[in-house]
Amino acid sequence: MRIVILGCGRLGAYLARRLTQEGHHVVVIDREREAFEGLGPDFPGETVVGMGIDSEVLRRAGIEQADVFIAVTGYDNTNIMAAEVAREIFGVRQVITRLNDPLRAEIFQELGLTTISPTALAAEAIRRCLEE
Repeated sequence: MRIVILGCGRLGAYLARRLTQEGHHVVVIDREREAFEGLGPDFPGETVVGMGIDSEVLRRAGIEQADVFIAVTGYDNTNIMAAEVAREIFGVRQVITRLNDPLRAEIFQELGLTTISPTALAAEAIRRCLEE
């Protein structure tokens, strides 16, 4: 599978390394070249420096051939915009977006965007611990 990941922070770098180990072709986009250091020197995937909401940057990352697009920057607005561009303009089949604000995650999930909210997941895990 060809996977494009936007954001090379801790989560993006972890996903990129893990997905390449599973045999996927991974391209990581980040606006800071230094962010790619988190991938390690033996990262077999590709990297692209640029803003992930810029269609030319997405094209350089191979978005037109991507099976999956994952937006995991630290900025909800960037993740939402990039996910919408990937889905609506480039027709990527599977688009996954991390949103820190659980209320926004719910809203965009209702609009058909696959969202993951670490805040909501943590709150649910804590709630389950309290039931034990």
